[in-house]
Amino acid sequence: MDNGHRGAEPRHGQDPYGTPPYGRPGPWAPAPPVQRPSPTPPAGTAVPAGAAPTPPGGTPAGLPGEPLRRYDPWAAPAGPSAPPAGTPARTAQGPSAPAPGARRGVRTAAGAALIALLAGTLGGGVGVLLERNGAFSDVHLPQTTVTDRTAAPGSIAAIAESVLPGVVTLHVRGSGSAGTGTGFVLDEQGHILTNAHVVRPAGSGGTVQVTFGSGDTARARIVGMDSGYDLAVVKVSGITGLSPLPLGDSDAVRVGDPVVAIGAPFDLEGTVTAGIISATERPITAGGEDGGSDVSYVNALQTDAAINPGNSGGPLVDLDGRVVGINSAIRAPELGRGLPDGQGDSAPGSIGLGFAIPVNQGKLIAEQLINTGRATHPVIGVTLDMRYEGGARVASSTDDPPVVPGGPGDEAGIEDGDIITAVNGERVRSGEELIVRIRSHRPGEELRLTVERDGEPRTLTVTLGEASGG
Repeated sequence: MDNGHRGAEPRHGQDPYGTPPYGRPGPWAPAPPVQRPSPTPPAGTAVPAGAAPTPPGGTPAGLPGEPLRRYDPWAAPAGPSAPPAGTPARTAQGPSAPAPGARRGVRTAAGAALIALLAGTLGGGVGVLLERNGAFSDVHLPQTTVTDRTAAPGSIAAIAESVLPGVVTLHVRGSGSAGTGTGFVLDEQGHILTNAHVVRPAGSGGTVQVTFGSGDTARARIVGMDSGYDLAVVKVSGITGLSPLPLGDSDAVRVGDPVVAIGAPFDLEGTVTAGIISATERPITAGGEDGGSDVSYVNALQTDAAINPGNSGGPLVDLDGRVVGINSAIRAPELGRGLPDGQGDSAPGSIGLGFAIPVNQGKLIAEQLINTGRATHPVIGVTLDMRYEGGARVASSTDDPPVVPGGPGDEAGIEDGDIITAVNGERVRSGEELIVRIRSHRPGEELRLTVERDGEPRTLTVTLGEASGG
């Protein structure tokens, strides 16, 4: 081997890697120092303990002034060492090589440091593994707890807290059918307002069971119902601690006002949904399926608060918790019309088009049902062609004359063939819309009717009459 200094080659075929106790090192083992045999120094020559023998002339073969040795990555930097006391100083030819014992000490310390590092790493990994497996302790995640929380006034939570105690769920059975609806308490005497289509199955020998927010239940009897307005009143007896809901003013409601609907959709009682008033005075008709006569005509409040089957009869309230409407119908796109949300499986879920009877109308009908058991409807005493579009056309039918002699329409001057196109300036597109507009008023009120006769518009004033509802 040639390392650039020919004088460093061992003589007589010596193997520098075969010197005990190392043997032949691997690629990471430190190489032992190379030592060249030298003659025995003359008597009286001092040699430092542990130093390599020095050839004649005082300088080892190799680089001038430095002993020859292989690079040892584990050795500490070389430096001068003090000779033992009483030992003559060496010639200034460079520091002597560390003693073999000192070099082994450095290697031992470095090896110990490496072992300590590996042990620390292994120990840390084992500790993490044990901790993850719960050997040391259970895992507890931080969580914020609230011990006393009060709902902000006007918030949905505050409205729900104040209104829910006055809302009830109705389970109705009878006439071969059963259903679930909602109602709300009107007074401390136990009167509850709901929809007529909710309690209609119990009209002949059926039962109405009322479930309060507390979970208590009671039987109720039907006080009265009116299909024309789709309203009914039932009453529970012997119940104390009732929570009547305050009634608001539906005439003061404006488009965009926030509202909350509460009910039992799909028998999930106490469900609260929120939205806004989407429209007011929206004329709708509902009921009357299969040729029935139980058609309701409502000048409704429209809302996007979610209303589903089972919400019928529940309150629609404002941000002060006052009832402004009675949830009654939803839009049914499959059938192309509004349906009471209890009409069996044909009624779909909410699509954001719900309709509520204005509470002003509901209050009037509820008072009549409680006081007399029946409600009255305003009428003008004319027969309408319900198939005509473009207005409400007065026309005779098989059984009824076009204008009732001596009735409100006759006295106002309405004639057969007249087309009523507006009520108090509000456009009318069909006979159904005319009935809705009229029924949003009370008997005895005066209305201005815009009438087309022979292609000419004219205005007539009619005083509403009264007819018994059913």
